[in-house]
Amino acid sequence: MAESPFSDFEHVMDVDFWGVVNGTKAFLPHLLAAERAHVVNMSSAFGLVGVAQHAPYNAAKFAVRGFTDSLRQDMRAAGGKVRVTAVYPGGVLTSIARSASVAPGIDAAAVARRFEGHVARTSPAAAARTILRGAARGEAKVLVGLDALLVDLVTRFTGSYHERVLDMVFRS
Repeated sequence: MAESPFSDFEHVMDVDFWGVVNGTKAFLPHLLAAERAHVVNMSSAFGLVGVAQHAPYNAAKFAVRGFTDSLRQDMRAAGGKVRVTAVYPGGVLTSIARSASVAPGIDAAAVARRFEGHVARTSPAAAARTILRGAARGEAKVLVGLDALLVDLVTRFTGSYHERVLDMVFRS
């Protein structure tokens, strides 16, 4: 976190959090006017657990999680015509790691190689199928990929001990 300048936090929050908020707010009046509708917001497995050297991204994805959970409760209170789903993808094999900004002193190419070689295990097509199936079922939370499922399970069932468990995984 110390290596991430404030501008990184501002940029990531502008795109990853405010993009979700602005998109949701822009369409919400139309969705509320519809007979039935569905909001699907993208968080990340990093919206379920904090990971070293990813503070700006973690902050934005946790913010999306809180916003979406609150929106879901608001829509229930408003009669439930608009369903709300939060999506938590793990590593999906896209070009995101190659185009992501990194903190000063971090080797961007090495980060991309590690992500694509060790983390990204889910194809975009499989991710899309999982998201569409979860939204069709009206699920509040859709976990995409085995890694997202494991992160969710580890954080929920090990409490604060999850940090030690994840250290073992990420440092191996």
